[in-house]
Amino acid sequence: MPQKKKPRAPARSRSRSSFRLPGMRRLVVLAFAALVAALQGGGWDFLSDWLDLEGFSITAPALKPTGQQVQTRFANCPQFFAPGGMPAVPSAPRLRELCFDSFAVLHSGQTRTPLIVAERLNRRMLQQGQGLARSDRFYADARVPSFERAELDDYRGSGYSRGHLAPAGDMPTPAAMAQSFSLANMVPQDQTHNAGPWASIEADTRAYAMRAAGDVYVITGAVFVQGQQRLIGGRVAVPTHLFKLVYDPRRNRAWAHWQENAPQTQVGRPISYAELVRRTNMELLPALHKAAQ
Repeated sequence: MPQKKKPRAPARSRSRSSFRLPGMRRLVVLAFAALVAALQGGGWDFLSDWLDLEGFSITAPALKPTGQQVQTRFANCPQFFAPGGMPAVPSAPRLRELCFDSFAVLHSGQTRTPLIVAERLNRRMLQQGQGLARSDRFYADARVPSFERAELDDYRGSGYSRGHLAPAGDMPTPAAMAQSFSLANMVPQDQTHNAGPWASIEADTRAYAMRAAGDVYVITGAVFVQGQQRLIGGRVAVPTHLFKLVYDPRRNRAWAHWQENAPQTQVGRPISYAELVRRTNMELLPALHKAAQ
């Protein structure tokens, strides 16, 4: 007698909702949990940095930052710094050291501006650069990743100048002049301040270097006071203050010009190096600090 065939079980549905989606949900949940754990634990810094860049606020270095300092190295261009040690600055994300022909830049991918720019000036170099025509060709620096750098469009219509920290007037050669127009050497600067008091300070610094017996070291910096932050282009931080530190090692003299980045600012009396350290928490001349102790 022929055997009866067993009835087939109903075919399982192959729809995504029946088995693929729950699996995908589990993967998404696990991935999200891992992301949260990593960010809470301080991991995946590049991702948290990216979220901060695209996310909706910027935390610029404070006037008196707290926390650890980082020692700069500038292994490829130490000649722009006074003998006796490299500057130490407050630790911050996305700091990048850039060497140019006649200056060095510590660039912040967080503010998308330089934090400090170092130069070595002397009579011979300044005489060599006299009469050079300004190139005035500003450009975004390709050595800085696009999500860390300023672009020309950020400044357009902003009402701010593209303010050099290493002035074009300090440059000794056409190549150095062209490099000074990198946006990695620029901060958003009040136009009146840039063309008036700040230009006067730059000229006075060159005049001193022309009279000096040897090399003069200059460090120009941008300061961002927390709670007073502004952005241009929705991306580039506007410094609240600028400073220019001048050091003559032959005379063992150092002084700093401290300027608010505002139209009403006037040229005032320089402040001492010790006062600059107190205001910025930057140890820009370690040898001078040790000698004073």
